Amino acid sequence: MSARIGCLSFGGPAGQIALLHRELVDRTGWIAEREFLHALNLCHLLPGPEAQQLATWAGWRLHGWRGGMVAGGLFVLPGALVMLGLSILYAYAAGLSWFAALFLGIKAAVLAIIAQALLRIARRALVTPLQGALAAGGFAALFLLGAPFPLVVVAALAMGSVVGIMAPARLALAPPLDTTAPPAAPPWRTSVIAVTVFGALWLVPLALVIAFLGSDHVLADIGRLFARLALVSFGGAYAVLAYLAQDAVAGFGWLAAPEMADGLGLAETTPGPLILVTQFVGFLAAFRAPEPFSPLIAGILGAGMTLWVTFIPCFLWIFALAPWLDKIERAPALRGGLAAVTAVIVGVIAQLGLWFALHVLFTALQPVSAGPLRFDWPVWASFDWRAGVIAMLGAVLIFAFNRGVALTLAVCALAGLILGVAIPAVTA
Repeated sequence: MSARIGCLSFGGPAGQIALLHRELVDRTGWIAEREFLHALNLCHLLPGPEAQQLATWAGWRLHGWRGGMVAGGLFVLPGALVMLGLSILYAYAAGLSWFAALFLGIKAAVLAIIAQALLRIARRALVTPLQGALAAGGFAALFLLGAPFPLVVVAALAMGSVVGIMAPARLALAPPLDTTAPPAAPPWRTSVIAVTVFGALWLVPLALVIAFLGSDHVLADIGRLFARLALVSFGGAYAVLAYLAQDAVAGFGWLAAPEMADGLGLAETTPGPLILVTQFVGFLAAFRAPEPFSPLIAGILGAGMTLWVTFIPCFLWIFALAPWLDKIERAPALRGGLAAVTAVIVGVIAQLGLWFALHVLFTALQPVSAGPLRFDWPVWASFDWRAGVIAMLGAVLIFAFNRGVALTLAVCALAGLILGVAIPAVTA
């Protein structure tokens, strides 16, 4: 069942969770509604892709650790294989004019897709004035001040923890779900074993790379970056991209900003978690600095390293924390902290959307510096009207005609191909 769901799980986390609910609760009756909702709440509290974690929890609930490994792994594997194939195609065909024209349309469509995700999350997450202020603060900290993404997340966690205890209504915290389960002894032994085993597994590939290739090798950099990201990746793939934009693009220079939009467009077309966009980044980073391997082998190793350090923590969180499910549901500090992070993530996604828009719609940006403010602003003469027209087309398809992501990407890619071939150059 997990492999079938992994092959059919298009549409982002909402569609994937709905598919899991239909299969596990409605069709088979393997899991009760109350248990499913409890587990979903837990997965929303954890960093990482909540749909994959929910699939892992379902396997653990039905068949223990082995069931969790199989369910979680098969949920990711089909999309990962597709994404690897697309990454290889992208790496070898990126210099072709028709391929660049195709991705002109995909990048422009991504702007409308991010706008849709932003509105959807904002409607759910911004209920109170404090949540709106947190979102605005997250946007300002990232876009105007260039604050590190992990620092923004930690600050939101700290503030939300205090508010969750002192004034939970300011974060619109609902009462925890009722449970009739009798109190159980704290499952310390199970949690310690899970943390020890999967913590070791998580770091083994990175340790081997450092031992045999050196700490400055690109695979070591990939392992360290995505291991850090796995600890702070609250809010899904769109929030993760904001972190990647700071490090993979501005920091390491592994790829350009428009290529990040290309990767997100590819990830939108694959089954499985949208966070598979990170695999695209890891592949290109190693492909472009392959020594001592060939570019293809290095790229595959980079993609594999990315997948490993991104998804192994998901198993760790579930196996270590699932036995504590009822107690976590009743922790006001934790619930408040994660509610604050969810609000801040709205600002993070807004910053990501603006960042992408500037790099997709304009071919030149200029840095602006005024006191503590540090940000890029477009050179208006460099506006690419082709990208603007296609972005408007994507917005009409999504918002006016309520079309899906796959159709929107296909139509915009075709429009990009037509315009890119007919008008191949943009005059800045």
